[in-house]
Amino acid sequence: MATAGNKDPGALKTIGELSEELGVAQHILRYWETKFPQLRPMQRAGNRRYYRPADVELAHRIHRLLSDEGYTVRGVQKLLRDKGAQAVEVATAAAITSAPPIEQEPVAGVDVFRLIELRNRLASALDS
Repeated sequence: MATAGNKDPGALKTIGELSEELGVAQHILRYWETKFPQLRPMQRAGNRRYYRPADVELAHRIHRLLSDEGYTVRGVQKLLRDKGAQAVEVATAAAITSAPPIEQEPVAGVDVFRLIELRNRLASALDS
């Protein structure tokens, strides 16, 4: 069972948790939400933001492109809009971070990580 500081990989993250994980201020994440329409966290009562795993991955990708690879906000916007470049960028990111998969035991006969992977693949297919 996961505690508050150690959440399951598929759990929703608050804006504070994501900003701490990325090392950026919360207002930067809110700014990214205005500049990148693909980054849309769920909002609950009182405008509380909850980031889905796909949103977390996108925020990591935006952060990497802006801080590590030197893209401008406009450049990242263009990359995210251009589907061909997005596929190439995702393929290179997968090649860079291709670590051996962590073996997880299925919970109650269901492999949650495979379901999440399948969901993400279906979502990207629908976006194409």
